[in-house]
Amino acid sequence: MLAPSWEEHATCLANAEEQDMQRVLIDISEKEAVNLQQDAFVVIGRDTRPSSEKLSQSVIDGVTVLGGQFHDYGLLTTPQLHYMVYCRNTGGRYGKATIEGYYQKLSKAFVELTKQASCSGDEYRSLKVDCANGIGALKLREMEHYFSQGLSVQLFNDGSKGKLNHLCGADFVKSHQKPPQGMEIKSNERCCSFDGDADRIVYYYHDADGHFHLIDGDKIATLISSFLKELLVEIGESLNIGVVQTAYANGSSTRYLEEVMKVPVYCTKTGVKHLHHKAQEFDIGVYFEANGHGTALFSTAVEMKIKQSAEQLEDKKRKAAKMLENIIDLFNQVADRRVISTTDAERQAVTPPGLQEAINDLVKKYKLSRAFVRPSGTEDVVRVYAEADSQESADHLAHEVSLAVFQLAGGIGERPQPGYKAAETTHNINNAFGPGTANEHTVP
Repeated sequence: MLAPSWEEHATCLANAEEQDMQRVLIDISEKEAVNLQQDAFVVIGRDTRPSSEKLSQSVIDGVTVLGGQFHDYGLLTTPQLHYMVYCRNTGGRYGKATIEGYYQKLSKAFVELTKQASCSGDEYRSLKVDCANGIGALKLREMEHYFSQGLSVQLFNDGSKGKLNHLCGADFVKSHQKPPQGMEIKSNERCCSFDGDADRIVYYYHDADGHFHLIDGDKIATLISSFLKELLVEIGESLNIGVVQTAYANGSSTRYLEEVMKVPVYCTKTGVKHLHHKAQEFDIGVYFEANGHGTALFSTAVEMKIKQSAEQLEDKKRKAAKMLENIIDLFNQVADRRVISTTDAERQAVTPPGLQEAINDLVKKYKLSRAFVRPSGTEDVVRVYAEADSQESADHLAHEVSLAVFQLAGGIGERPQPGYKAAETTHNINNAFGPGTANEHTVP
């Protein structure tokens, strides 16, 4: 959630030689007018990877040598770490900055909400959870008893064996459109997957015919915003509600929200921080990336108004199931490429010259299609996204756009081949353009 200017500072600091560290720190403090006499407090958490403990200790050493204070919470999920920071920054008004406080706040909200709804004939709710062999398994076990037997949780990929995110986790399930390894699913069982640090979630189930159905971030956002809007209509409240998406959002979910539910949709650059800041502009802001990062933001006053109609939840569940049938699943394929500058929330390529025109011409060949390319925010790659009315058309469009990137960005070596699956493809940055630097067009 760093501001872009601070991301630049972080990069500069990370790249500094040891003997230059003090000078770089002073430069940053001067540029940002940081008061070095002000007390500093740092909240620290880590995950279950072997490297985390050593890295955490390095943070403690750095804070200590600079005269700051810290609280080391040890093992935390990413959302738990965010919770601790927010509780401290609000002076405890949001909640108690403890693990116990986190469990109590969230479980109470869950239990109170589910009291308002029947359970489709089941005495207890049950949920199968794929924990991606990450921190989520440990923390969900700690939290189970807070649900007062209102929820039965069965954990899979709990870290006792298997590697982090290997053949499991939210990204695997979304990319491969199938359950994670080691989880057998019966018809209409409720299932979900975290990612390794438990800040993503996707839901899924098998229908009576054994077909796999994924409720990814786009569908979660659609369900939440539609549910909230209907509640507001019922209680006669006119509040400003908006859904925030990125260019990677399923185009049919955008059309459904705008044309059927009449909920305004806004597009931002990729990254939770961009979505979050835009969502804060509304009385109720809903944002989810397709990969499962997301949430809904609303004020306490809005919460109380929504609770007035919570007894209608079961009826909303039936409507939500019907709504999902009205969303056409459009398939996307993502390939790795490097490096292109963009505008319009990363949906239009500015450079190299002629690339956007080529993409526009290719998109015209397919029904209900769109495509864009963008530089990754974390890797030396360019991501190629294509969407159409069928898997075959999406595959063809993705391949043709990849060829356009390869040709117009000066690619050498093997040309992109048709028929590959982005989720199963990894390219070394030296394959096509030679060794990459921050300014080169690299990676096939």
